[in-house]
Amino acid sequence: MTAQSDIAAGYASAGAAIELGAVLVDGEVEPTARVRLPLATLNRHGLVAGATGTGKTKTLQLIAEQLSAAGVPVVMADVKGDLSGLSRPGEGGERITARAAETGDDWQPGACPVQFLSLGTGGAAVPVRATVTSFGPILLSKVLGLNDTQESTLGLIFHWADTRGLPLLDIKDLRSVITHLTSDEGKADLKGLGGVSSATAGVILRSLVNLEAQGGDTFFGEPELDPLDLMRVVDGRGVVSLLELAELQAKPALFSTFLMWLLAELFEVLPEEGDLDQPKLVFFFDEAHLLFADASKAFLERITQTVKLIRSKGVGVFFCTQLPTDVPNAVLSQLGARVQHALRAFTPEDQAALAKAVKTYPNTPHYELDEALTSLGIGEAVVTVLSEKGAPTPVAWTRLRAPRSLMDTIGPDAIRQAAGTSELHGKYAGTVDRESAYEKLAAKVAPPPDQEQAPPPEPSERRAEREEPGVVAQVLGNTAVKSFLRSAASALGREITRGLFGTSRKRR
Repeated sequence: MTAQSDIAAGYASAGAAIELGAVLVDGEVEPTARVRLPLATLNRHGLVAGATGTGKTKTLQLIAEQLSAAGVPVVMADVKGDLSGLSRPGEGGERITARAAETGDDWQPGACPVQFLSLGTGGAAVPVRATVTSFGPILLSKVLGLNDTQESTLGLIFHWADTRGLPLLDIKDLRSVITHLTSDEGKADLKGLGGVSSATAGVILRSLVNLEAQGGDTFFGEPELDPLDLMRVVDGRGVVSLLELAELQAKPALFSTFLMWLLAELFEVLPEEGDLDQPKLVFFFDEAHLLFADASKAFLERITQTVKLIRSKGVGVFFCTQLPTDVPNAVLSQLGARVQHALRAFTPEDQAALAKAVKTYPNTPHYELDEALTSLGIGEAVVTVLSEKGAPTPVAWTRLRAPRSLMDTIGPDAIRQAAGTSELHGKYAGTVDRESAYEKLAAKVAPPPDQEQAPPPEPSERRAEREEPGVVAQVLGNTAVKSFLRSAASALGREITRGLFGTSRKRR
């Protein structure tokens, strides 16, 4: 048995699997020695890593199109529009023919059903949004770059708004609540709960202004995205949801944090499934280092918890980044599949990262991994996955198959046309601005309509002649009765559940 066949034996799969490519040893490729990723293990999550220009995007495309063909919906970040070609059949050529022969692939052009989504308005795709309330203080603190103290204060602000029945739908709602809580009346409202210092409130408000200036005001609001709309299957093929940044190019942290919010929302709405023959949905977190950079302890704990628990809901998660060390150890240990493209070792920091990456792979007699990881060609990767028995497969230097969809962007005009005919366009294209915290607090401080143009004060003798108010007016005008009615209305108006990130979500 050849070394290639020996390695490939560990990837033999009794069930359906993603075909990644063929094994390469000492520069020789054996087309029959296939490297497979079993669908049944995809809810054990994975990592796709490698330096810029080594083929990560094409690997994501290769995996996504096969998941779609198997009936598994996919959610992917598409910051540059590079993955929009999934919606069009690929174009053959000499390079495609040669790669197909090397990897034993019967290549045929094919396309996937794709829905184009955009964070906020201003993009070519269907805009998607989330409310500030459902995003929650932990995720929002990550986007705003707040420290632990400021994050704690933001949590208090959310708690107060929740207990008072003040929906935080968009940024102006949150800003109005913060302004109120730093006023004399607001400080009295927080008696017994602590307080919001002017300095901390100022930091949060300035961060909100910066977020608005970078397009964040177009993302927070309603209608809020229903995560179940990402789990569509059309004619037996899973729909690939591609998310672009639109006007939020300067706020990439919001992008990755939004995906984390989606995972938390899915965890809330999906039932327990246990082990399935294939996942119900697969997420790809591109630029994953943005998710973990400068993250608070609370945020990292929630991510780790989500990754651990979401697998029981039938959801798989792939993190995509340049270095495995971009992902915290607690999360990295949960990732069963590793597809590592070439790494660079030009600096001492690069060499240290390479040494750490090597330690995350099983020992192998066939490769010197530190040398292999710096010698991989474009479209090649070092792979190890979990077998259907739950054991790591042998490390395989893999020449990856070519995607069958178009390996190019289709352009903004084509994306705009596809988005305009999408089933989701009518549901999410328009913005809804219903009564929320901003309007309620504004009404509280504004004078009643009958007092806006009040007549001059009456002489005392004329005031004495006016009729006394009736019994009903006296009761309703009583301060204690008003307070009770407000509390009752708030209690009746709230139907809120708590999620993994401390988010509040009205059940659908």
